[in-house]
Amino acid sequence: MAWDTEGTRRRLKEAATVEFAQYGPDGTTMTRIAERAGINKERLYKYFGDKESLFESVLRDELEKLAAAVTPPADGLKDIGEFAGRTFDYHAAHPELARLLLWEGLAGGPPADEANRTEHYRRKVRAFAAAQRDGALTDDLDPAYLAFLVIGLAAWWHAAPQLTRMLSGLDPDDPDERTRRRAFVVRAAERLALPYREA
Repeated sequence: MAWDTEGTRRRLKEAATVEFAQYGPDGTTMTRIAERAGINKERLYKYFGDKESLFESVLRDELEKLAAAVTPPADGLKDIGEFAGRTFDYHAAHPELARLLLWEGLAGGPPADEANRTEHYRRKVRAFAAAQRDGALTDDLDPAYLAFLVIGLAAWWHAAPQLTRMLSGLDPDDPDERTRRRAFVVRAAERLALPYREA
């Protein structure tokens, strides 16, 4: 019987994503990842090398999924609120991504796939700057800072759910509360980024 290499790699990465999101790269072991996947540890090393390489591979994949799922609007960020709302939706459905990014920052080493990620974010900043030049977004904020604020506005709810619960007293997993939070993210992004127009 032929070995399902792609299926095995997928199961190992899925297990690694859960483990890394829960325990971080320092708190995760290759043994636990292999056990969670139900696959021999030697195969894990064969496919991904060491733990650091596996963490980088997991984070790179998760960020690629985000980039594919939340593309900038075709109208060039005129609907910045909906862009922020879709980013919020993605993080709500994939809370492990925010945790992986927090763990990466806490580790203090060089970021995974730094060159490609930097170029991705610079393209995003250029899109914000173009929208500012076109008058779609306010031009009195640095486009890099504005992009960061919109990302943070959408993602931080899921990175620190304990803080949102303490501030609001409401369960972040409640569907009605999630709907209210999304509406807030959309409105706040619009207020932050859209040009001020007198009534």
